[in-house]
Amino acid sequence: MITHTMLVSFADPIPDEELERFVSDIENAMADTGVVRRFHAQRHIAVDGEQAIPAFIATAVLQFEVSSEADLATLFAAPGASPVIHTWQARRPYRVAWVNHETSA
Repeated sequence: MITHTMLVSFADPIPDEELERFVSDIENAMADTGVVRRFHAQRHIAVDGEQAIPAFIATAVLQFEVSSEADLATLFAAPGASPVIHTWQARRPYRVAWVNHETSA
C-alpha cells in the first residue's frame, strides 16, 4: 500500500465547518477515481508559540491510501480535483505540501 499524505495550510484561520467542507470536497474528488482504499483527515493541533517558528505549519493533514504506483498516478490525475482546487483557492487561499510513502503497518 502507498499513502499520499497532504499537508494543507490555509493563509488565514478557517472555521471547522468550512474545513470539513474542504476535506469532504477533496475526499469526494479523489474517491471518484475508484482507487482510494482508505482516507483519513485531521486538523492540526496548535502549540503555543509555534507561529514564531519559520516553518510550514499545516492546518490539516489528509491521507489517501492506494494499492500501487499505478493507482497513485490515477489519484494524481483525478478529473474532479482541479475544479475543487480552483474553487477553494479562490475562496480561501492555501498552500500544500505532500509526500508519497509506503503505508505504515
